[in-house]
Parts: sequence; C-alpha cells; structure tokens
Amino acid sequence: MTIDPATLPFAVEPGRPVLVSHALCPYVQRAAIALAEKDQAFLRVDIDLERKPAWFAAVSPLGKTPVLLVAHDDAVVALFESAVIAEYLDETVAPRLHPPEALERARHRAWVEFASATLDLIWRLYTAPDEAALAQHTQSLQQRLRQLDAALDPCGPWFGGEAFSLVDAAFAPVFRYLDLFETLLPVDWLAQAPRAAAWRRALGQRASVRAAVAPDYPQRLRAYVARQRGPLAERAGAAMAAS
Repeated sequence: MTIDPATLPFAVEPGRPVLVSHALCPYVQRAAIALAEKDQAFLRVDIDLERKPAWFAAVSPLGKTPVLLVAHDDAVVALFESAVIAEYLDETVAPRLHPPEALERARHRAWVEFASATLDLIWRLYTAPDEAALAQHTQSLQQRLRQLDAALDPCGPWFGGEAFSLVDAAFAPVFRYLDLFETLLPVDWLAQAPRAAAWRRALGQRASVRAAVAPDYPQRLRAYVARQRGPLAERAGAAMAAS
C-alpha cells in the first residue's frame, strides 16, 4: 500500500522507518524488538486506537497496529501485521533472526503463530465474564505454557538455543501479561514449565525487550485491564485503589 508522504504529520526518511504503535499493543512490541535487535534506527509514533487520527485509516486497512512505514522512491509504503513486518525486516536488515535451514525456519514460523494464539487466549482470560470462565481460561493458558515448555531448546537461553530469534520476540509480550496476572491471581503459571520460566527471566533482561515498552507500561496495562468487565478487571481495579 503506497502513501503520499504529504498526507502524514511526520517525515518518513530513507533508512529510518516509522513504527505506528499503540502503547499497550503486544504485536507492536514484536516489531519494536525486531528493529532493536537489528540496530535499525526508527521513529515510533504512538496513537490512541479509541481516537484514531484521520491519517491512520490510509496506512492501516484493518485499523490495527503495528504499521511500518518505509520510504520508497518518492512515496511511502505501509506494511501492516506484525508477522509481515518481522519477515520484511528479517529479509532486508542484518542480522537474520530466522534460522538458516528451511525446515527449522518453518518450525519457528509455526511457533510465532502459537504465540499469537496464546495472546488471543490471554485476551479471553482478562475479559472473562465470570469466575467459571476465568478458571477455564487460566487452566487453558497453563496447558499452553506447558506445551511451549516442551518445544524449547533444553540448553537455552533462547527458544532455539544460543541465537535470539523472531520466536523470542513474539513471546516476550506474552510473559509481560504474566507479570500482571501474578499480582491478581494465586497461580504459579510456570510451575510445570521450568524451561519457559528460565526463558522468561532471560527475555526480561534483554535490552531490546525492555526497550519495547515505556517505563509506565505495567501501570497502564493494569489500568487497561481494570477498564474491562469481569472478575479479573475487578481485581485489577481493587489493586489500583489499594496502591
């Protein structure tokens, strides 16, 4: 999708793409991590998805973030969907984050999809309408994390071993939700997933992962969950009132 640069309220310069973002979007975090791992300069522009600016509709046909705006000739090309953005970056900017072997590369892509499905399950958990649904989604997420644990390289520290990959970028936002859930639910999410627990700790210390969100991200995420409806929202609201 090609955009007239004159319609944008910021400049998209050659060699410095623009990442159109939302402060809490986990898929934005994937793109931001990939850009940082490649030491690619970029401008991040956060928008409010509840009050979308007029120019946003032209760059995001689905009305979602992230969008990567890339200068090309005299125009700007808009890339949407985090998986597409990550694949484009991996093909055009070194170092490669996908494995070199075709079969292993395909396996990694499959686990990126697994991460997306896990994020969907997390959404169902924090929007669960009652305690029964919350308990069901909690059990499902624990099972999902055990499946993930079995797929991890036994030596770590990353998903596939010594090399950081796009799968690592995809799962970093998943573990950020666990940071919040652990303050609201009496659940040891990774008690039966020791490899995933070690992976989570390593991701939490990675510079690219830490830089993918603002310092006030935990507070903003808690406030966002508190604005939903259901038992977890009530817990988040009570925690905010008590703090």
